[in-house]
Amino acid sequence: MSPEPRVSQRPLAFAVFSIVAGAIGWFASFELLTEYMKTLANPDYVPNCAVSVLVTCGPNMGSWQGSLFGFSNTIIGVSAFIAPIAMGVALLAGARFSPWFWRVYQLGLLGGFVFICWLFSQSVFVLGTLCPWCMVVWTVMIPLWWVTAFRPYASGDVPTTAATRNVFTRLYSWTWVIVVFCYVLLAFIAQLRLDWLAEFARA
Repeated sequence: MSPEPRVSQRPLAFAVFSIVAGAIGWFASFELLTEYMKTLANPDYVPNCAVSVLVTCGPNMGSWQGSLFGFSNTIIGVSAFIAPIAMGVALLAGARFSPWFWRVYQLGLLGGFVFICWLFSQSVFVLGTLCPWCMVVWTVMIPLWWVTAFRPYASGDVPTTAATRNVFTRLYSWTWVIVVFCYVLLAFIAQLRLDWLAEFARA
């Protein structure tokens, strides 16, 4: 069977979601970057994310995990979150992207999703901290990945057969269930390892 034709309807909700999620992720990354620069300039500086021994970003920024590629991970966030913002603005303006663009964009988001999963594991199991701004990045990166993983195929932006499109349409309808499951799973793992509920109970 030949692929179905593309749908021409402008994806307003998806575009706005991408812009908002990208902007939140960019802001959190920018805050981390500025706090990191302040700690470099003044070793005695207390970052604004240092809420307690458990909820803090200092150990994360000062660790090798926080500069995995030889420079602060925050630079990656500030640079990468421009992509969903620009893509969302382009969609609002009426742009239509080729299938190859969606595949490349999905690959980039997959890399970001895998990266934040790794950072979560390092933060919880190795560093023993929960960085507030990092958690904001995790919170937006998870839906950015899952929504964009299914939508281009469900909407027809990437042409597929009718059967394949039906599969992705069903998956797309369950996207927020998957996202909530990811949130619950991360919270459960963090609770088992760090008992963060007790920390907030003491606050």
